[in-house]
Amino acid sequence: MAEIKLKKLFIKNMVCNRCIMAVEIELKKLNLKPVSVILGEAVIEAEPDSIALAKLNKNLQSIGFELIDDRKSQLVEQMKTEIIRYIHYDKEIDGYINFSEHLSRTLRLEYSYLSNLFSSVVGTTIEKYIILQRIEKVKELLVYGELTLSEIAWQTGYSSVQHLSNQFKKIIGMSPMAYKKMQEYNRKTLDQVGK
Repeated sequence: MAEIKLKKLFIKNMVCNRCIMAVEIELKKLNLKPVSVILGEAVIEAEPDSIALAKLNKNLQSIGFELIDDRKSQLVEQMKTEIIRYIHYDKEIDGYINFSEHLSRTLRLEYSYLSNLFSSVVGTTIEKYIILQRIEKVKELLVYGELTLSEIAWQTGYSSVQHLSNQFKKIIGMSPMAYKKMQEYNRKTLDQVGK
């Protein structure tokens, strides 16, 4: 029985389940046989040739994604993806998480290296990026109107309503309750947070 070789592709701007479906469709269009597709990456059967990769990248770019081929950019995208996954999609969030430990453990690299790399590539710190993602999640939960501010603070990892309110006002320029009362919300797509 022949061994199947797998190729991992790193893909920029994948931030939701629809992104996963869109990437799967593009891979299948080019007969690249996806084994798995998750936020930020796809594993396919066999090593595609350069023509197939160029065509895939062109197709992905037409729908807002991009293949990443250098290791540093891949690491930065993995960090962003892990932060987005945890803040926006992980249903097991239970209050505060130490992201420095989490990212180091997940990516198996020293946090100081990851932090310096992130800052040099993105132009902001990991901490600032995490805060912006948390604030975006708070905005989403405020719009839904299903949770109290205390529940939102806990679910998004803030130590208190006061801490959440102070950070929200500093970033957005108004209190969470003033934001909730607005008729038109200024939310960003997750891949635009921090830009």
